[in-house]
Amino acid sequence: MKIEIKIDESCTEPKITIVTNKITEEINQIAKKLTNEQSQFLVGFKDEKVLVLDPNQIYRVYATNAKVYAETEFDTLLLKLRLYEIEERLNPNLFVRISNSEIINLKKVQGFDLSFTGTICVKLSNKTITYASRRYVSKIKQLLGIWGDKDEKENHYTWFTWFNYWCCYWIYNFFNYFYYN
Repeated sequence: MKIEIKIDESCTEPKITIVTNKITEEINQIAKKLTNEQSQFLVGFKDEKVLVLDPNQIYRVYATNAKVYAETEFDTLLLKLRLYEIEERLNPNLFVRISNSEIINLKKVQGFDLSFTGTICVKLSNKTITYASRRYVSKIKQLLGIWGDKDEKENHYTWFTWFNYWCCYWIYNFFNYFYYN
């Protein structure tokens, strides 16, 4: 994507023009972000206090018991927005959804444990341990660069399938040899 900025002294209001050969999801998201007039601030509630949250201090945002909370460096605060609304306000390069009920800050991740089958264990730098649901595992792996792209993932599964057939073939022949001889 190319970005071009033109300076015109006679311009009274900034104008953005998108030139493309077709409308894609990326174009729709860019247009939506540019026309989004709502506040980008996140505020949390603790007792009778209202605090403006710095996204850099958020470890994770999670939903439990029909309420949404932000776990920060200092406290856990109640948020009055839905999880998808918070996800739209947070930087998608720093925050990633790991389940239907949780978003984590990638800068606050200490490590990922991939040893669990079908899920990822996430350890945050404040010692919180959480888990990515199966639905989001491939997205997280792609984000981490474990699967470079869809073709690489498919090649891995092709190799894995071939290897399984090969093992089954030799095991089958091995047992048949001893059974019939």
